[in-house]
Amino acid sequence: MTTHTLSRRQFLKRTGVIVSTFTLAGPTAIAQQSTPLPGGLSNNRMLDGWVRINSNNTVTVFTGKCEIGQGILTALAQIAADELDVAYERVEIISADTARTPNEGMTAGSLSVENSGTALRFACAEARGMLLAAASRKLNVAVEKLSVADGAISATPVRMTYWEVAKDVSFKREATATFKPKPVAQHKVIGKNVPRLDLPAKVTGGTAYVQDMRLPGMLFGRVVRPPSYRATLQSVDEAAVRAMPGVVAVTRDGNFLAVAAEREEQAIKAAQALRASAKWNETPDLPPSGLALYDHLKKMPARDSVINTKTPVNASGGKITTIEAEYTRPFQAHGALGPSAAVAQFQDGKYQVWTHSQGVFPLRTDLAKALKTTVANVTCTHVEGAGCYGHNGADDAACDAALLARATNGRPVKLQWMRDDEFVWEPYGSAMIMKMQAQLDEAKNIVSWQHEIWSHPHNTRPTSNAAGSFVLGGWHLANPVPPVVPNNGPQPAGAADRNAVPLYDFPRQNILLHYVTDMPVRTSALRTLGAYANVFALESFIDEVALAAGADPVEFRLRHMKNPRARAVIELAAQKAGWKPGAKGNGTSGRGIAFAQYKNLACYCAVVADVTVDRTDNVRVTRAVSAVDAGLIINPEGIIHQIEGGIIQSASWTLKEQVKFDRQRITTRSWADYPIFTFNDVPAVEVHLINMPNERPLGTGEGSQGPAVAAIANAIANATGKRPRDLPFTPDKVRALTS
Repeated sequence: MTTHTLSRRQFLKRTGVIVSTFTLAGPTAIAQQSTPLPGGLSNNRMLDGWVRINSNNTVTVFTGKCEIGQGILTALAQIAADELDVAYERVEIISADTARTPNEGMTAGSLSVENSGTALRFACAEARGMLLAAASRKLNVAVEKLSVADGAISATPVRMTYWEVAKDVSFKREATATFKPKPVAQHKVIGKNVPRLDLPAKVTGGTAYVQDMRLPGMLFGRVVRPPSYRATLQSVDEAAVRAMPGVVAVTRDGNFLAVAAEREEQAIKAAQALRASAKWNETPDLPPSGLALYDHLKKMPARDSVINTKTPVNASGGKITTIEAEYTRPFQAHGALGPSAAVAQFQDGKYQVWTHSQGVFPLRTDLAKALKTTVANVTCTHVEGAGCYGHNGADDAACDAALLARATNGRPVKLQWMRDDEFVWEPYGSAMIMKMQAQLDEAKNIVSWQHEIWSHPHNTRPTSNAAGSFVLGGWHLANPVPPVVPNNGPQPAGAADRNAVPLYDFPRQNILLHYVTDMPVRTSALRTLGAYANVFALESFIDEVALAAGADPVEFRLRHMKNPRARAVIELAAQKAGWKPGAKGNGTSGRGIAFAQYKNLACYCAVVADVTVDRTDNVRVTRAVSAVDAGLIINPEGIIHQIEGGIIQSASWTLKEQVKFDRQRITTRSWADYPIFTFNDVPAVEVHLINMPNERPLGTGEGSQGPAVAAIANAIANATGKRPRDLPFTPDKVRALTS
């Protein structure tokens, strides 16, 4: 990766942050009122917190959501351009900065377009209306006779611009959401492919990521983690390390140990020396691995709950056939390509942190707890990371950097994790068990369905309203701020039970969750939370039931599905893939289909996967065809990229990825221990979009992972006649399959 030395001002300008000072009237100062407003406006009601007309003929819009590779800033800029009637190129966007943007919590759950996009639509529509009203007064022309083109307001023969009238308009007021956004027919930028704002620096080797940051006088830091989760530090030779070349600071606080140096290689050598001299007490308290893990998970204390139930159908007196199956998913890592990093500076009792956290406002709260200071003394600014979607080590690295910055006499420090830090200490996606049962009547229709889940928590991210802290640094201090036990997310979105409630029309259903709150292995939000595993189980099982019923998998799904949008994506995916009803695999190649509406709230997605199984039992996905309904399409390429990326990531999870450990330590420490898809593994992917211009936009970022895993599983079963139920489907597991 190419790096460039920039001043702080240059870096902020390059990453799209406006350097001129601008003070919001407190993005969280206006509490939620009794009258709800659309999207993110409800909790961030000040209009000037969303939009500003600049004197240089540009427009700045603000969002609490952040760019993490999903293209969201591009989509939001498109929305603003259309609602304001300005060219897309005039729109500048500032995102996720606790000093200057609305507080929109986490960028997660495929909600950015729905929440922030909706807020911006109404905020920009209101701003446009106010500007037109002011122009009407100045030009003495009725508002309805005015037209706008790229910020120029005209009514022949008079004309003026937004930038001329803006000085007479104040957005420093609460939004009303009474100005109606434009109808689809008037969109000029929405629905079009436009240049992505985040790509140029990434593809040219520019300053794109927090890992690239260089500030004047910046030091380089490394943290020395314990060798296992609950190890305690007994002693370490700090003096010898302080004497090493370039070392500026060594910080020890309880089990937290870190070093800062003038150069990066000096920091790495110093951290290695600290690790070599450190003496730790360890406890062998990790669960068993392999298949024994799932027996252990079932035996752990759990909070049991009925997630969803339907009243049993009246008994018909006919013959009922019961089918059962159990599916498992191991702990899986984010596998961020760039280890987590952050830059922090501590001056005059205040902390400035640059971070690739997906939630700068919740992180600020957690950092204040760990640093034993007030929230007002911490500012978090989002900078993209060469990382991933989900809760990886970004928040933890931010805390590490801030703790270390206290010892550097005001100099900024960039703390970056090493590869083994990332693999050993990031929060994983939870291991899960899904036990399924279905009953068929004499007509071979499903009359009863049960989905039972065992899972650890799926969301231990920093949060603004918890008593404890969810950053590692806070746990490791001599005076620690330990985490609190998180609750499972409520339905309909859910967390461990996400997508466990079927969209199919089953007369009787029962969804049960065994929520195992104890986390001997650290878990949190891996992309889709529990949906990847639950859709794997649900859509694999419906294939198994279809086979038992002697039915084609596509026909069987449609037979039990009334939702017209769900039916449409299933039918389109099958059509585009060239689905042949009743076709059987030949022992080495096969085809499978699967469907889900992510969270039963976001986009509808169906995937057809083609696989081959070679003589070594290695599975290769050769082609994946997807159909997607994401409501109103803002940026077609953005949706396609999200669905493609989700399919490829899911295929890698499905065929390769599994965290390994013994009873004391995580043993997955490098890419050699955790293989992922390479370019040679990537299948041909086709994505077909169904535009629904009269429907609201639906999130797509996590829509394809669940259908992809199940489609691959179903394709393997179609090819071999043997059903894979234990992820990942490595050659040894495929070899061991039975009919």
